[in-house]
Amino acid sequence: MTSSKFEPNDDLLDFVIKKANGIKGLVDRSLEIIPNQCIQPKEHRLDKSQIDNQESIPTIDLSNFDDFNVEKSIQEAASKWGFFQIINHGIPIEVLEDLKDAAHKFFELPAEEKVKYYKESYSAGESVLMFWSAIGNKNEKVLEWRDSIKHGCNPENDSSLWPSQTRNQVLEYQKWAKPLAKKLLEVLLKGLNVNEFDESLGPLLMGTMAININYYPPCPNPSITIGARRHCDVSCITQLFQDDTGGLYVRGTKGDNWIHVNPIKGALAVNIGDSLQIMSNDRYKSIEHCVAVDSSRARISIPLFVNPCFDSVIGPFSQMLKYGEKPVYKHVLFSDYWDYFYRKRPSGKASLDFAKI
Repeated sequence: MTSSKFEPNDDLLDFVIKKANGIKGLVDRSLEIIPNQCIQPKEHRLDKSQIDNQESIPTIDLSNFDDFNVEKSIQEAASKWGFFQIINHGIPIEVLEDLKDAAHKFFELPAEEKVKYYKESYSAGESVLMFWSAIGNKNEKVLEWRDSIKHGCNPENDSSLWPSQTRNQVLEYQKWAKPLAKKLLEVLLKGLNVNEFDESLGPLLMGTMAININYYPPCPNPSITIGARRHCDVSCITQLFQDDTGGLYVRGTKGDNWIHVNPIKGALAVNIGDSLQIMSNDRYKSIEHCVAVDSSRARISIPLFVNPCFDSVIGPFSQMLKYGEKPVYKHVLFSDYWDYFYRKRPSGKASLDFAKI
């Protein structure tokens, strides 16, 4: 099949997005030539010459979660790398495997089933939403090589609206993942001299949450596409379960190098988002990351995004400024930052300028 089958541009976007065939639908039609609307500009592709095989992000064993050295390791990883992997975190491996299997079942559904979960306009509060990352102006949109479905995991979200293929598995996973996220945040707060996770901090740190399931189909020419362009997260923290395909890269400590996050069975990757970088007054780092795709294997990744409430005000904690440290950021309404972030995305770390003094 050639890309001409999907000319003009709108036809491809209609096939992939509005009819919910997804990028997977292109692959299922024995795609041999990448459509123009999926070819990334060179500056957004992963430059293999910048991959540093000598570096790796920390892997932290949480068997002894309350041990001072473990807490210190988490805080140091958040400061230096902004990204780390955790093992022995307490979530049973079968919960993760069931979640992965559910992801495959959903994305293998026919388009007429998946289209039920697609909406033309995006709402941050949606209970469930299929989406594709189409970047650029109306006539020149470039699609990332990824299909996704979002599950809103908040009290106001109705899980009965979720697909039957993923509902029970996501509900079970979030029972384990949310307390783990709270525990990680408590440890990170200690490193900022915020020693009590009281009721006032709940909405600020864990006010809105979503579990996305990302499906990256095999790609005939991975070198000219990207699963997810380089970006930071808007969250406080993100917990990510990835399968064993690989492809997640994060910025290293040398500026322009990329480090592969090697999959570890049963591990979760954790990264700091912009919101916590702002609250920590730059103590913790929100780090760029991107996803490359594979030529022969589909990849599943499942992030839990832990965000402030939309009506929260984010800014440096007062404890950070108690001893004369100058604030790097002003206090801004999280909903304003969210809107700016998604208007600019993918913009690397440029969105942080919105909150800088």
